[in-house]
Amino acid sequence: MALLEIKDLTVGYDAHSVLDHLNFTVEEGDYLCIVGENGSGKSTLMKTLLHLQEPLSGEILYGDGLRANEIGYLPQQTAIQKDFPASIREVVLSGLQGGIGFRPFYSKADKETANRNMERMGILDIADQCYRDLSGGQQQRVLLARALCATQKMLLLDEPVSGLDPQVTAEMYRLIADLNKDGITILMVSHDVQAALKYATHILHVGDEVFFGTKKEYLDSKIGRIFLSEEES
Repeated sequence: MALLEIKDLTVGYDAHSVLDHLNFTVEEGDYLCIVGENGSGKSTLMKTLLHLQEPLSGEILYGDGLRANEIGYLPQQTAIQKDFPASIREVVLSGLQGGIGFRPFYSKADKETANRNMERMGILDIADQCYRDLSGGQQQRVLLARALCATQKMLLLDEPVSGLDPQVTAEMYRLIADLNKDGITILMVSHDVQAALKYATHILHVGDEVFFGTKKEYLDSKIGRIFLSEEES
């Protein structure tokens, strides 16, 4: 069974649908980029896959023992979140809360997991610094380490390079690609179609028309050619 299988899924708010009758699958090791026009429902789909909101209809099926609370999530940041007055270590540790149940403290294993993921993101040496004092790129590394604390299988990333300069953007994409090479399945919402095509194995295009398939199939499709020409113009 696929790691994630979406059957006839409709998502939206207050009975108003923004995406209708979606069908796609995500296999272990895939790198799926979700692209489309602004306001096409990409972030709404992400939240629905995480059960942060309920689907209007359809099914979300998890395979290989995956549960919704075992998916790492990096949401779009708000201005308030960027000014969060906590240490890097505290932010990263908070990614473990979905798995500790009713325990009132973090175990030694929890702290080792947080340290391992901070080291993976190159931020362990600044773990006691305040999160709000970091650059945008450093903050995204912290949030990625936090998301990794929740999962060994799948990451959902919502515009992970938004607002970052080109050099930091390239570094972030390389980090994500390395995680995928290490076996973590990636689902990423992106407005950066060129980067999506560089790194993705599969594309889900949402909007007035919907496409799901491999990167090559998308490049050969009418919807892909039209969207890419509009992005370049």
